[in-house]
Amino acid sequence: MIRVLVADYTRIHTRLLADALMRHADLQVTPFESDCSGLVAAAAAHNIDVLVVSSNLDEQPSRGLDLMQELRAVRPEIRSVLLLGSSKDEAVVRAFRAGARGVFGRNEPLDLLSKCVRCVYKGEIWANTRQVNVAISALADSPTVRAVNAEGMNLLSARELEVVCCLAEGLTNREIGERLKLSQHTIKNYLFRVFNKLGVSSRVELLSMTLTRQSQQRNTGLGKAKERGRDIEASPSESGLMETLAEAALPAAQLAVAQQHLARGTRPQDLIDAYASYLVASERARQAQELMTNRMTPQQVEEAKRKASKWAPTQPASAAGSLDEHVPAESNRKA
Repeated sequence: MIRVLVADYTRIHTRLLADALMRHADLQVTPFESDCSGLVAAAAAHNIDVLVVSSNLDEQPSRGLDLMQELRAVRPEIRSVLLLGSSKDEAVVRAFRAGARGVFGRNEPLDLLSKCVRCVYKGEIWANTRQVNVAISALADSPTVRAVNAEGMNLLSARELEVVCCLAEGLTNREIGERLKLSQHTIKNYLFRVFNKLGVSSRVELLSMTLTRQSQQRNTGLGKAKERGRDIEASPSESGLMETLAEAALPAAQLAVAQQHLARGTRPQDLIDAYASYLVASERARQAQELMTNRMTPQQVEEAKRKASKWAPTQPASAAGSLDEHVPAESNRKA
């Protein structure tokens, strides 16, 4: 039995489509006749397999596309068929970009809709040859968007930025979901999209990129302020982010916090705080170094030391232990 939810642009059309699909014994059809704002919740409540939805809902031309994207973020296992009100190439491309697994034109024979639903349910794509060619051409012509640097944060949506901020606070997926009132599965999907946009592959890389961006913004602001002959303070949000990450025992965050205190340097306490953060960062780095050394072969350790000697030419690569002792200090200097 395939559970289907139907939502067309009027209640009459919704009922007509549902009645047509109900004639098939393998389809369990539910007509959605309420306000479209409750469509995603209804799809989840009825545990549906396939959504058949119009691009035009509540007299809004693209409302169906928006809801389809929202449903895909919450329940990606639910497959969608978009009822096209237009045969234009742009409409086809927008449908697939929104996550449709099938597109069904209103001029197509109604008896084909049940076949379309079964096809999509099985994980296949329902589209004619022209529509497939349109989608492939659009995919080939679209640029690849991978940020691979902190500037890519500008590519993120408002919700994706919220997830990144929660992650920076050290929250788990469950805790982020509770704060944003979303499921853990949805949070995971948001993170996957963020990873793809920014060109990172893990939470650690994402945190590192966040720190890099904060540091770049901070350095840029300091440079401009010095040109004007005055100092600037880190914003509360920036300082809070750094402090939170530092408390999570991330050496890079400790170094960033130390930089902030050192950049201010207007009070003796600033120097004390900067030095304390440098000490903690050095200790964290030393602990991480010991942990990694226990997991590496002697040959791997020597190779790592040789590489490090190129980055820190003042350190003798041949002196066992001398490089180990100075790496944190060198890291502090570069930071």
